[in-house]
Amino acid sequence: MKDKKKGYIIELKDVWKIYKMDAVEVPALRGVSMQIKKGEFFVVLGPSGSGKSTLLNAIGCLDTPSRGTIYLDGQDISKLEESDLAQIRGKKIGFVFQTFNLIPSLTALENVALPMTFQRVEREKRVTRSKMLLEKVGLGHRINFKPGQLSGGERQRVAIARALVNDPDVILADEPTGNLDTKTGNEIMQVLLQLNKEGKTIIMITHEIQLAKQSQRVCFLKDGMCTGSIADGMLKEAYFK
Repeated sequence: MKDKKKGYIIELKDVWKIYKMDAVEVPALRGVSMQIKKGEFFVVLGPSGSGKSTLLNAIGCLDTPSRGTIYLDGQDISKLEESDLAQIRGKKIGFVFQTFNLIPSLTALENVALPMTFQRVEREKRVTRSKMLLEKVGLGHRINFKPGQLSGGERQRVAIARALVNDPDVILADEPTGNLDTKTGNEIMQVLLQLNKEGKTIIMITHEIQLAKQSQRVCFLKDGMCTGSIADGMLKEAYFK
């Protein structure tokens, strides 16, 4: 176990991810190292193909690095078996995706409650907590609506409620405003900022500079390499180099 006294909830040390395509090796991450503090709003900014989603998958226990080490809340997760990773995902990490990833046949309430089913939470508690979280994100009047009956912004709010349902330490948001218009995207960003104020660690990937500026710290990712933290005034210059 890693010493947690410094307050880092995520630490990456020389993380590589290399995909093999026939006889060719394609590195998606090239020696990424970073530290993210508990309660921080941290953004990974970069263009398409820079390795952002690969990085988020590694942090979120959806994939393992080819080499290097990843610590989550002091535990080395880089070499765990899938069954162990699944348990960590269920308890410590909440995911918010660009495409919402809601189940069309389930209501908003049922979609939010689903992760608790895998944790074997009894039905009454699932329903009570799901209702509370849907009310928290402004959808208390839509709990029995299915995704096809909801707007894009409403669907993303359902996804955020679902991400919170097991009270995870970290929320990973993968382009959470990417499928939304500007106004709705800003509303979703405000929801994430409020969650951060309440103590949640938020790690968001985006290619939108204006969204990145609202975070506490930004890492610019290019060609699978992280340049480190970037001050607000340097964001635009760094992005277009």
